[in-house]
Amino acid sequence: MRAGRADPFLNLPSLPSSPNPMAMTQPAPLPAAAWPDLAGRLVDGGHVLPVRVYYEDTDFSGVVYHASYLRFLERGRTDFLRLLGIGHAAMAAGAFGSARAFAVRTMTLDFRRPATIDDVLEVTTRRGDLSGARIVLDQTVTRKGEVLVTASVTVAVIDGAGRPCRLPAAIRERFG
Repeated sequence: MRAGRADPFLNLPSLPSSPNPMAMTQPAPLPAAAWPDLAGRLVDGGHVLPVRVYYEDTDFSGVVYHASYLRFLERGRTDFLRLLGIGHAAMAAGAFGSARAFAVRTMTLDFRRPATIDDVLEVTTRRGDLSGARIVLDQTVTRKGEVLVTASVTVAVIDGAGRPCRLPAAIRERFG
């Protein structure tokens, strides 16, 4: 259908005229308040992120592929930090001094039960030990209260050259 003409066969209104008929208008972005739980929520002593299992997360048998849990856990850690005011982009831009980032140093996982397509999981992240350049984050993936996976993840703070550096005081304070 051409711009400026109604479609007589489908009884559709005419499209607005535009110098570029292929141009699409984008809707205005929604304010963060429109999706208050998109990044999960802070809870006493940690963070909870809901995750739905999609087809892409499963293997040929319909069970969640083991590597998919790594993505779920990463989202949980990232959103926990984001809600504490420690966003990855802000760290990289030097919001806490010089440019810094978190790098996973060690990760221990225990797969206890499988999840399947359409399950709604909860990824819980809690801060463990905090030392000079390291943070241990303890995580669980549950379905209706049943523990499916546990993980202990040690992240190191690194500078822009990839060298370990001390955790800035402003970040340490946000962990309480």
